Amino acid sequence: MTGSASPASFRQDRRAFLRATGTAFAALAASGCMARGAGLPLASADVYGPLIPDPAGLMDLPQGFSYRVLSRLGDRMSDGATVPDRGDGMGCVALPGGKIALVRNHELMPGNDAGGSPATGYDRLAGGAFLPGGTTTIVLDAQTLAVEREFRSLAGTIRNCAGGVTPWGSWLTCEEFVAKAGGRLGKDHGYIFEVPADATGAIDPVPLKAMGRFNHEAAAVDPATGIVYETEDREDSLLYRFIPNVPGKLAEGGKLQALALDGIPDTRNWNGPAIPVGEWQVARWVDIDRPDSDEDDLREQGAAKGATLFARGEGIWMGEGELYFCCTSGGAEKVGQIFALRPRPGGSDMLQLFFESTSRAQFNYGDNLTVSPNGHLVVCEDQYTDVVDNYLRGITPGGAAYPLGRLRLQTELAGACFSPDGRTLFVNIYSPTTTLAITGPWAA
Repeated sequence: MTGSASPASFRQDRRAFLRATGTAFAALAASGCMARGAGLPLASADVYGPLIPDPAGLMDLPQGFSYRVLSRLGDRMSDGATVPDRGDGMGCVALPGGKIALVRNHELMPGNDAGGSPATGYDRLAGGAFLPGGTTTIVLDAQTLAVEREFRSLAGTIRNCAGGVTPWGSWLTCEEFVAKAGGRLGKDHGYIFEVPADATGAIDPVPLKAMGRFNHEAAAVDPATGIVYETEDREDSLLYRFIPNVPGKLAEGGKLQALALDGIPDTRNWNGPAIPVGEWQVARWVDIDRPDSDEDDLREQGAAKGATLFARGEGIWMGEGELYFCCTSGGAEKVGQIFALRPRPGGSDMLQLFFESTSRAQFNYGDNLTVSPNGHLVVCEDQYTDVVDNYLRGITPGGAAYPLGRLRLQTELAGACFSPDGRTLFVNIYSPTTTLAITGPWAA
């Protein structure tokens, strides 16, 4: 496992992390997105122009953009197994020697096909096979994007949904499933696992129990402090933060807390505008006393202490000094919100409702998100409504949504993340698993 950084090496890792992602974060800061004093979001924006129909019927993109397929369901991998289905959250990490690694989640349940079973994993079914959830890793040449290796890097988990990259070069993969040992399961589930990006095969998994046992969605690490922020995919979810005892050493434990806004117990805006768009709110944090509870009650523990409710917290992404997270069913129309959180060491953290969708055509069930080199947010839609197609949505620094890509299959988009040089957007098509590399004039 990674996560063995000393405080000195953690500071070095932080600087490397910011250099590796500086294209996006520097543009984000320059654009004003990180300290914008937001007003009401615009209905739409025309940033890259209309989407051009894809002759292959897969992904429509604006003029000047193109994609290539890196990996598909059933492809034979380097370890002899095949690519599993349900590719979900994903992170991109620079490796030595001009390589990059994509660590990709697979949101598989017991009974789903894992594409083969590695030699090690977290939990086995009663028949002896590892549970099919986990991650695969794709190693690419950073310049040509040629796939050099692909293999299972974590096995034996359940419903690995999203996660987050760390400044020290790993991927935090999250189980969106809480179950007790017994019956078909040999171990408890509902945890985060850490997968080193430089792993060469399936790792020996260690559940990070102090980070909480709940319906995890995604995670983001503040490189300034090592604090990990975690989202929860429930209609009455909380936003959590994990303060590690030693930054970079998550397995050594720490404190789990939930965010609270005094006077705003509910940000979902389902029953009126409890929290207005664009206004910064003072946040505080309450302790979660039993982070490894087997009762799936962490959100209830937090709410009892005044923690604030969110509507299905999903993707989360850390910028330099500010992070953003989606709430899939939040807002008066119940089709999506995006929040911004500004950590302030030594002072009170601040929370802002950055964006709230007013219609399905504008923005419909945002899930995973990331930051593009021009400072815009890129959000993956995850909806199965009467609006057939899911979109990649851009959100400008002024809070205007626009279509960036249109998936022509009735399945969700997931795992959006940029290469360290900012030239390539990687994204997953959930099922059948298809990983795309999208290039284009991101800085336009």
